Amino acid sequence: MLICHCNIITEKEIEQAIVALLDEDPWQLIVPAKVYHSMRKRGRCCGCFPNVVETIIRVTENYHARSEAGGVDIVSHLDRVRELRVQYGSKTHEGRKTGHRAA
Repeated sequence: MLICHCNIITEKEIEQAIVALLDEDPWQLIVPAKVYHSMRKRGRCCGCFPNVVETIIRVTENYHARSEAGGVDIVSHLDRVRELRVQYGSKTHEGRKTGHRAA
């Protein structure tokens, strides 16, 4: 599935980049910009970043489930990330009022 239309990046490519980053350091903080940087790309319109965040969470969860790490620590951390995503990541129009117009 195509995730980033600006850079023509598929979901599989993003998953591979995330796994490569996790292989380097399984406990590093992975954000969309880090994933794009590892692929030598950059976010342009950044409309794909919410989907990339969801992919990061899913791939990281699966990666750690296959490793020997303690499941309780992983699940509680990812639940906190999801809560923050719901709390802060779903605001529309960047907090602008309904009548705001750019031009």
